[in-house]
Amino acid sequence: MKAVPISFCLNGHPVSTSIDSDLRAIDLLREGFGLTGVKEGCGRGECGACTILLDGRPVNACLLLAAKLDGCEVLTIEGLASADGTLHPLQSAFLEVGAVQCGFCTPGMILAAKSLLDTCPDPSEEEIAYALSGNFCRCTGYSKIIKAVRLAAQEKMR
Repeated sequence: MKAVPISFCLNGHPVSTSIDSDLRAIDLLREGFGLTGVKEGCGRGECGACTILLDGRPVNACLLLAAKLDGCEVLTIEGLASADGTLHPLQSAFLEVGAVQCGFCTPGMILAAKSLLDTCPDPSEEEIAYALSGNFCRCTGYSKIIKAVRLAAQEKMR
């Protein structure tokens, strides 16, 4: 494999590294940077557990070559809380309404919801459901997740 140098902004911090050209983004983030909030559920882009924000848009890190991160802004769940540890309104809302059970899908759900709220600050339940449609949860039944996103939207509107 040929080593490829890449540089990008990861959770607000510039990073540079050399990678194999066929390395997936999920593997770089988990193994190279220790960001285990990026989960591999299916490895086929069907479950959303590996969702990251790439320049503000949700993408499946299991389907993305790490080289595509070059020059981009990447956000994982580890970068969502403020530097002082204050939780993002979505993180607080998920905890408040009990939208987490096993927690495996939670990072991807929260990042997909963040992307939605960044572009649509007061979404309907249908818009929330559509924005989260690429993320599967086997525990909660989605009603509490949708409620959490609505609560976070209300908090951001204040």
